[in-house]
Amino acid sequence: MAAAASLLRTTTFFFLKPNYKISISSLLQSHFSQSIPKTPILHHHRRRRHYQFTRTFCSSQSPQQPSHSARPNVVGILEERGLLESLTGENFRTLCSDSSVRVYCGFDPTAESLHLGNLIGIIVLSWFLRCGHSVVALVGGATGRVGDPSGKSLERPELDNETLERNISGISNTVVEILNRIDNSSDSIRVLNNYDWWKDVKLLDFLRDVGRFARVNTMMAKESVKRRLESSDQGLSYTEFTYQLLQGYDFVHLFKTLNVTVQIGGSDQWGNITAGTELIRKLHQSDSAYGLTFPLLLKSDGTKFGKSEDGAIWLSPVMLSPYKFYQYFFSVPDEDVVRFLKILTFLSLEEIEQIEMGMKNNGYVPNSAQRRLAEEVTRFVHGSDGLEEAVKATEALRPGSETRLDWKTIEGIAEDVPSCSLVYDLVLDASVVDLSVSTGLIESKSAARRLLKQGGLYLNNGRVDNEGKKIDADDIVDGKVLLLSAGKKNKMVVRIA
Repeated sequence: MAAAASLLRTTTFFFLKPNYKISISSLLQSHFSQSIPKTPILHHHRRRRHYQFTRTFCSSQSPQQPSHSARPNVVGILEERGLLESLTGENFRTLCSDSSVRVYCGFDPTAESLHLGNLIGIIVLSWFLRCGHSVVALVGGATGRVGDPSGKSLERPELDNETLERNISGISNTVVEILNRIDNSSDSIRVLNNYDWWKDVKLLDFLRDVGRFARVNTMMAKESVKRRLESSDQGLSYTEFTYQLLQGYDFVHLFKTLNVTVQIGGSDQWGNITAGTELIRKLHQSDSAYGLTFPLLLKSDGTKFGKSEDGAIWLSPVMLSPYKFYQYFFSVPDEDVVRFLKILTFLSLEEIEQIEMGMKNNGYVPNSAQRRLAEEVTRFVHGSDGLEEAVKATEALRPGSETRLDWKTIEGIAEDVPSCSLVYDLVLDASVVDLSVSTGLIESKSAARRLLKQGGLYLNNGRVDNEGKKIDADDIVDGKVLLLSAGKKNKMVVRIA
């Protein structure tokens, strides 16, 4: 069994290490030989309700303890915002109102940062937090070595240990920073690495204690497996085939050790989630484990957001600046903006309806709705400081803006626009027209002069009106950079060496 064996090869980083140790054998309370029945998928049509929602975050009470006051029903909130795809049981709705539950969502460390497609998982975890529940973000240091076949036509490439550890660290830090803005109490949020328990699992023990309860015909019937077998010429490796069992056991482990009773995931994770609820029913004779899926975040053309796409929208500021993250949402099409406001922000539905109605008015200022979307999502992902940086850069980099540029603002966009480096002596006293050509911003002096006469040539966002304008020391921002602009979109950052 290559999948389980590969888990034992290396050690890895963990963000929060649980202070417990458990063996597979101790998890077994009884043995059953019956086959695993398929859990029915319950689809729900969106029904509009009105909730009195108070911004009171997660209480410190332990999961499953009755609450003394009514809490907003998170399932109803997710449903009316378009964030609910399926549930494993309708009674989970009542449970969410009556008790505090602990819910988890998994993130495989296939890149150093999560991307926009992963953001809905964090959004749903945040809604649970806002409704008084506690959450676990599980980074797949073990399952990431195997690779989830769901939604993939080819097997994922194997990552070396150094890359895997770097990815685990980056994802863990991002998740903690975002969720701590919702609730920073010690008992409400945990970030774990499933390698912490998988590294001690022995193959024969796993086959004896867990494998015997998994039915191959049930595993073959999972949608992710069927699609892969039907659509791929290379078929499905045994390693990938076991992934659903590995993820299912993660749920078993968290259920037993941390009283996690809910797993959430994208709609393509339904088979993996129900594998866990089925194992819990078998191993613990319990029907108190639930699964919830949300729709995948899709573009207008129906394709998924992902890291393999050109220009992936990363959540880490190291991978994508807050400015560029903000700019992406500022430029989404009108047909997407209301849907994104519902699923990616915490604005009330009433306020979103007002924004939608405003878009239909004759006096609507174009991109006003997009601006609000960009502000809300950027604040959630990058915090108030990140939003301030993005807004400041957006305003300052607008040609003709009166906002004073500084070195940090210009450097913040340096990766997103062309740039060059020149020595100080070559820049000082050089004409703006000559510099525009020598840096490659404009192709010829005649074109630069023509643009200047048309009012389209800018130095540090100030319009250049004089053809004889030369660079003086005060033009070099903080003694380090210049920003040349040809029209509104074409820019050149000039670093001064």
